[in-house]
Amino acid sequence: MRRATGDPVKVLLHRHRELCERAVDPLEIAAGLEACGVTDRAVARYRHRDVFSLAEELYARVPRDLSCTPDGARRPGGDRATGSEPDADLAPVPGPACAAPHAGGTAWHAGGTACGAGRGSLRRRGGRALAALLPAAVCAAALAVHARATGPLLIAVTAAGAAGLAAALVLAVRSGPLRAPRRAPLTPWAATLLLVLYAAYGDGLLDQLVGTGPVEPPHPATAPLLGLAAAVAPAALCARLFAVRARRRLAVSRALDDFTAGVRPLLLAVVALQLVALTGLLAAARLVPGTRPGALAPAVALGALLFLARLLAVYGFPRAGSIALGGAAAAQALACLSLLAGRLPGCDAAAVPVRRAVESWGAAAVPGAVCTAAALVLLGYACAVLARASAHARR
Repeated sequence: MRRATGDPVKVLLHRHRELCERAVDPLEIAAGLEACGVTDRAVARYRHRDVFSLAEELYARVPRDLSCTPDGARRPGGDRATGSEPDADLAPVPGPACAAPHAGGTAWHAGGTACGAGRGSLRRRGGRALAALLPAAVCAAALAVHARATGPLLIAVTAAGAAGLAAALVLAVRSGPLRAPRRAPLTPWAATLLLVLYAAYGDGLLDQLVGTGPVEPPHPATAPLLGLAAAVAPAALCARLFAVRARRRLAVSRALDDFTAGVRPLLLAVVALQLVALTGLLAAARLVPGTRPGALAPAVALGALLFLARLLAVYGFPRAGSIALGGAAAAQALACLSLLAGRLPGCDAAAVPVRRAVESWGAAAVPGAVCTAAALVLLGYACAVLARASAHARR
């Protein structure tokens, strides 16, 4: 039965026709409407109780391409959402793309395709698992050689190990659950490099600057590097868990508020799970022979910051993570520069805050406070944007 001329759903359909035509299910339409500002409180004018029921009607009313059904027939995609019978002119008609010459050939071909797809899926999963484990393997190998190298060889091993670890990290985040829809600019990569370098050398450098001044390169704290590299694998698992559970929550929710109320605790639980895994790996890395231990709290805060920044990039919000990483790197660099500036005549006051913090709580207080503050800000932002249905529309 057709609606009257003043049909508000028809007006909305014309306004968002492109969204409705390319959607593969009503959930994508609901997420798109939410991104455009149509919330559960605003759907009363469209004679619906929530955005999801409105999306189902829009999905059913948009004509779309015919698709193959399991029984070798074609039918419109809207029937699966509404359960209604197709119109007479869209009745199931066998098509050349769906039909097979004979039943035996169909079964054999389907079985072969399924087996091939299964093997391909297993290979992809195995490759992604290896990519997630590769940073830990590269870092462990580099640290093992680093512990035995001396002189010029030590510099060469350090440079080669850093380059290998960077390449392994790039490979790990460009495949699997940590893959972002678009490549990140150089800013977050540069900020991440500075933060990791500070995790290795920063505390020793800060102690020297507070004391008599830098006299030689400080010995790196290698245990935090190994723990952070090993944490890439659980980060991928946590990102995958969040994606699957959020999508499942989106499928069963009947209102945007209901979805938000379920996803925020899920996000907090996933972040907590990653922190537990990260803390355990950092503690275990301190026990590996040949590694130099570092402060645990700043490394945990840095790992949480890196995980949240990558998770936001995965869902299409890289700018917030880039700002947080850049701000944390700049704050740590500024702490070292303030101590250097305090050595200049008449600039003693510039070094007072950092000097007092280091003398009272140790050099680890500076990166710990900076990374914790940045991670908390990023967590609050993630709770706001990742609780939207539009963030999970195409996951």
